[in-house]
Amino acid sequence: MRKVQLISGLALAALLVAGAAIAQPPAGRGGAAPGAAPGGGRGPAGPPPACAAVPSAAKASTTAAVPKGTAKNIADAITASTRPAADICQDEFRKPAEMLKFAGVGPDTVITEYLPGAGYFTRIFGKAVSGKGHVYAIGNTPQSANAANAIAADAGYGGKVSVITNTNLPAAKPPVPVDLVWTSRNYHDIPTANRPALNKAIFDMLKPGGTYIVLDHSAVPGTGDYAMNQTGGASAALHRIDEMLVRLEVLKAGFKLVGESNVLRNPADTKTSRVFEGSVRGETDQFILKFQKPR
Repeated sequence: MRKVQLISGLALAALLVAGAAIAQPPAGRGGAAPGAAPGGGRGPAGPPPACAAVPSAAKASTTAAVPKGTAKNIADAITASTRPAADICQDEFRKPAEMLKFAGVGPDTVITEYLPGAGYFTRIFGKAVSGKGHVYAIGNTPQSANAANAIAADAGYGGKVSVITNTNLPAAKPPVPVDLVWTSRNYHDIPTANRPALNKAIFDMLKPGGTYIVLDHSAVPGTGDYAMNQTGGASAALHRIDEMLVRLEVLKAGFKLVGESNVLRNPADTKTSRVFEGSVRGETDQFILKFQKPR
């Protein structure tokens, strides 16, 4: 029987020392969002059950998704009339305004989105940037590539989205250094042996002072990447990863941990179920870490 991969006490001690210097996230970037239900803004593994079959003509209200004080570029992107109803109905669970604020997305931000999936954040990023801003979507799966290509081809995005398809980091990279690399609920899918090269490639593509955001489903603390590698293979995988392992791996690549957000936390999640199961789908505990490339 395969033993659970545990993070060593020495490694955890090193992390705690490194974490002592972490800047505390300012108001609005950590803790539950104002008015959130107990457990914070819980994020789904995919569209929550309520979004599984959204009528094409439905237009959910986006008012609640834009907290007071949200930057204009972010508010305009979230309230854009062109957003699909299937995206809008996820806003309550994915907290896009809080996410973009935490990541520091401004009109001139140059972004690499790694594995954009169905394009939920790609559409928002593409509307949030203007001027010198741009979005480079790196998709190595048909779903990621097809969704991102459709967005890039849409004249409504003004040529602000480009796609790097059918390849993977570190081979794929944008043509210019970027301000932000964003990956949402993907890090756990990267094979263990490939993650050092992934993090190095991301470090190299960022400008000095650039930001790397990792958002993913939490595994039981101390279990490393066992949630993706236990006996039974992909069909048994929980599609989660230990937050402390992510911190250690990214810090090892040369980054500094400068913030974290608790907006998508859910203490009620036992972290022992597959994220796609009906009992937990839409209710997973998710960590959001902000790393910075030293200036």
